[in-house]
Order: sequence, then structure tokens, then C-alpha cells
Amino acid sequence: VAYLEHKFGVHYVMGGTGALVRGLAQLVEGQGSRLCLNSEVREITVENGRASGVVLADGTMVPAQIVVSNACTAFTYNHLLAKVKKRHWTPAKIARARYSMGVFVWYFGTNRQYPDVPHHTIMLGPRYKGLLDDIFHRKVLAEDFSLYLHRPTASDASVAPPGHDAFYALVPVPNLQGNTDWTQAAEALRQRVEAYLEKAILPGLGAHLVTSHVTTPLDFESRLLSTHGAAFGMEPILLQSAYFRPHNACPDIDGLYFVGAGTHPGAGVPGVLTSAQILDKVVPDAAVFQS
Repeated sequence: VAYLEHKFGVHYVMGGTGALVRGLAQLVEGQGSRLCLNSEVREITVENGRASGVVLADGTMVPAQIVVSNACTAFTYNHLLAKVKKRHWTPAKIARARYSMGVFVWYFGTNRQYPDVPHHTIMLGPRYKGLLDDIFHRKVLAEDFSLYLHRPTASDASVAPPGHDAFYALVPVPNLQGNTDWTQAAEALRQRVEAYLEKAILPGLGAHLVTSHVTTPLDFESRLLSTHGAAFGMEPILLQSAYFRPHNACPDIDGLYFVGAGTHPGAGVPGVLTSAQILDKVVPDAAVFQS
């Protein structure tokens, strides 16, 4: 991510990430494809070593000549392919893998504007290495934190009502391999973040809040089916990056491909979208499947 931002700059989609999603949906539908929303996949079916479709949670079978999974790669291998024997990403290998941090994200809006606050702000806490050790090695939720504050209304007034501001504060935290009880810890951390922001950069924040929503590693695990609630898939250490990361083309099952943070090239919106672009090169031309 740091290299991509250095080389190409930091970009923002006018209308927010939702506008990007809507644009992709329009592209898919404009090519004659159909979107089935709120349709959780229970299993990827495999016949004679080749992906043959998916089974939805309600039992509906959807046949396909090519299957592309944008789910967490570890979840895909362990759960969606539970009945299939794997040679490369076996359950034992996935269990040994190291997983990225979790994130605590507080989305909030205010009925006043903070014109001096830029679009992107990184606010570092009092510790550096010690905090990273707490997050990645000890996997404990520390009292101190560092955070990234996003104010999209600095560039795009359309994402909030007139005279209002939209924000999110992202705090790196341990994934669910630690013992943090997020049902209890979430609100306490949100209050600490609010107090810190009010004192440091957003005066009067508490009095001007009009909307608030919190996301924790529990949401990543339960709603997004991310292994251990990790926000960015497998941790991008040397032996889990580049060639050693799960490949875009499944090495064990023909016709199965991966996109998303868990495969090449990695996490972050530019990386995730690039993983989809890669499919233009690794997926055989659709003509080969025509009878």
C-alpha cells in the first residue's frame, strides 16, 4: 500500500466507496450478468477436480463454469471447500498461518463542520513498537492507541447533509486470536477515541454528534466471514507475500479463482481492485467453454 500510494498518489472516489461499488455493479449488470444480493454461499462444488458451481445457504444450487471467490481465502479453503482434499492450502497450513491485525472503526457524523481538518489525518499515540507488539504478538487491547481519521467531506460535500461533516476513525487492534471481549470493550474504546479526538482535533465533538456506528473484529468474523476477524487476510510477512500468498488461480481446483485482500497483490482498495484486474490474464477466455 505504501508503495502504491507513493507511486500513484492517494485517490478518492467522489460519492465515497459506495459510489465505487455502484459503478462495479452497473458494469456487471451492463454486461448482462445478474447480481444476487444477501445470498450467502455455503459450499463451492467440485466435480472431477474442477469447480462446478456453488450451493447457497438456503440450499439453492448455482452451476458455473468458473467460480471466483472474494471471500477470505482461509475461509474459502477451510469452509467453502471443506469436502475437497487440498494439497497446497491444507487445514494444517492455514492453521499455522499468521493473520493480520483487526480494526476498530468508528463511523460518525456531526451537525457542524471542521474545515481545518484535512481529508486524511494520521494520529500517533505515545508508543510505537510496544503498541505493535501488543497488537501482533501479545494480542491484547492496550489502553493507548494510534488512529487514522478520515474526513471525506473535506473533498466531497455530497457524503453529508449541508453544514454537516462525515468521519471515520480507524484504530488498529488485535484480531480475535486474543481474548478481547468486544461486546464489552467496543463502547469503552469508542468513548476513549471520542475524548481523544475532542481534545486533540475536533473540539466540541460530543455535543455535535448526530450519528454513530462501530465496527469491530467480531463484525469482520460474523458478517464478513474473515478468519479470526482479521481485517486484511493473512499477514503480509515475507513467506505470506508475493508468490507465497494464496494465488489468484487455485492450484488444486481448475476453474476456481480468488480476488480480494487475501490473494495477490494484497490488501487496500487499490490492491483489491488490482486482484480483480489480474483475472483478465489468468482466467481463460470464455470462448473455450462454449460448446
